[in-house]
Amino acid sequence: MSSRLPLVVILGATGSGKTKLSLELAKKFGGEIIGADSMQVYKGLDIITAKATHEEQLLAPHHMIDILEPQETFTVIEYKNRTLKVIDSLLSNGKLPIVVGGTNYYIESLLWKILIDDGPFNKGPGILPNNDHELPSEKLHEKLMLLDISMAKRLHPNNKRKILRSLEILYKNGRKHSEILEEQQSAKDASPSGGGLRFPNSLVLWLQCDQDILDKRLDDRVDSMMEEGLLKELLNFHKMYNKDRMNIESEPDYTKGIFQSIGFKEFHSYLMLSEEERIGRDGLQKLNEGFEQLKMATRRYARKQRRWIVNRFLGREDRQVPPIYGLDASDTSKWQEQVNKIAIEIVESSIAGTEQLHQQLPKQSSNSVPNADDTTYTCDVCDRVFVGDFQWTIHRNSHKHRKMVDARNKKMAAGATPLNT
Repeated sequence: MSSRLPLVVILGATGSGKTKLSLELAKKFGGEIIGADSMQVYKGLDIITAKATHEEQLLAPHHMIDILEPQETFTVIEYKNRTLKVIDSLLSNGKLPIVVGGTNYYIESLLWKILIDDGPFNKGPGILPNNDHELPSEKLHEKLMLLDISMAKRLHPNNKRKILRSLEILYKNGRKHSEILEEQQSAKDASPSGGGLRFPNSLVLWLQCDQDILDKRLDDRVDSMMEEGLLKELLNFHKMYNKDRMNIESEPDYTKGIFQSIGFKEFHSYLMLSEEERIGRDGLQKLNEGFEQLKMATRRYARKQRRWIVNRFLGREDRQVPPIYGLDASDTSKWQEQVNKIAIEIVESSIAGTEQLHQQLPKQSSNSVPNADDTTYTCDVCDRVFVGDFQWTIHRNSHKHRKMVDARNKKMAAGATPLNT
């Protein structure tokens, strides 16, 4: 039976019930749960990152949760390498692997052969010769333009993390990042997006929810987090890991590790107050603002997750995509019949190799396009940079851009050549 076991991936916006379904499937099939959340890999901030509770984790074995200290860095390559070992071990021992989480690039790294694997990167000083890693993003982009122009054209000059990644690959391998990607994409079953499916016998369960209902559910969840001790968690974490860091850094950096978690950076202004200031009028105001910002950020993130699923699964014609099944999680009173029962039937059919009783979700039109041939465009009028024809076209047709062009043209001296739109 183990050879027929699929890799089950549970997708859905935050608050849609992914943890609940993963526990139900693990109990039914004797499976084990693999986290795919870039914040839950870190210890701490259990409430704000919505980890499965200690009691829930006792119901089924969990992997890739609480494996790092807050100060550590962790790449998607490292996540992929560690997680694939877990998946292979589970499948070889006849246990169903259930991947659950909302970090898009983690999930893609498991499903598709899309990432270059050249071993762990040095995380200390001297990643690049002559300490080039300390250069501003724009200077690094200029270097990449000289060394690998094809790759540089795909990356925004401000995206320092990806620019550094391409330069590191070049220095470590002696080959251009773009050349390695081209080789990867030309492999069997590959596409302009990358390599083919890593696990042909995989399936995706997408927990769908009416947006208005989900928004209300997310707002209520933030209120529940407060009751569960969110404020105490934030204060303790700030005292242990963030306070000294803020005293050293001139500007707050919430772009690395667990510090980029939704729900922590939103409370920066409140956390930086003294204990006396926190209980004052200004402190209470900043606290309330933090909660409102958390609610908005959570709702915005849920929409982003939905767009990713549509774009990367239902909207792609250029690569293999595992079968994806929609489960309506809008009405929690109908969870058993609309989610649990259907999910179990889908997994049972996959294991048995029998015809599915349930229809896969149909393809949808999408704005997602391969970026292999993307070009970087600079808008001199708006002083902005865009990567790819699609984003560039949207910008040039935007009301803001045309307004800027009109304003500039009106200021031009008589007889000068007007700007093009």
